[in-house]
Amino acid sequence: MAYWLMKSEPGDVSVDDLAAMPAATVGWYGVRNYQARNFMRDQMRPGDGVLFYHSSCAEPGVAGIAEVASPPYPDPTQFEPGGRYHDPKASRELPRWFQVDVRLVHKTRLLSLAELRAHPDLQEMRLLARGNRLSITPVSAAEWRVIQRLLQEG
Repeated sequence: MAYWLMKSEPGDVSVDDLAAMPAATVGWYGVRNYQARNFMRDQMRPGDGVLFYHSSCAEPGVAGIAEVASPPYPDPTQFEPGGRYHDPKASRELPRWFQVDVRLVHKTRLLSLAELRAHPDLQEMRLLARGNRLSITPVSAAEWRVIQRLLQEG
C-alpha cells in the first residue's frame, strides 16, 4: 500500500463536495503536470491511502482521508474542445492525461499547513519542500502515521 497527498482547491472540489458525490467518489480530473500524471498512471493502485488537501484557499491543509478507488484511466476532460482542460494533442487512441477515482473515507478536522510545518517528524515531507507546487505527492508510511496521530490528537 502506498500513500499520497492530493491537492484540491475547495472552490473546485472541497471535502464536503466529495462527501456529497455519489459513493463519495470523484475522478481526479484536470491534472496537467507530467510528474503528477505519472504518479497516477504508473504508481497509484486501488486501496492506496490519500490525504485530501485543500489548497489555494485562506487556510490550506489536510481536510480528509480518502483512498484511491480505481485503476488509472484516460482523463475525459482532455477530449472536450473548448473545455478548461482540453488538450488538442491528445486523442482517444493516444491519451496524454490520466486520472484515478478517489473515494472519501472520512472528513477530518483541518490539519493546517502551519501545523504540518511545525512538526519535526514531517520536515522531509515533499509537500513542505521549498518550491514544491505538485498537486500530487507521495507520502511515506512514517509521515502517514504521524499525520493520523495528529488528526486524532486534535
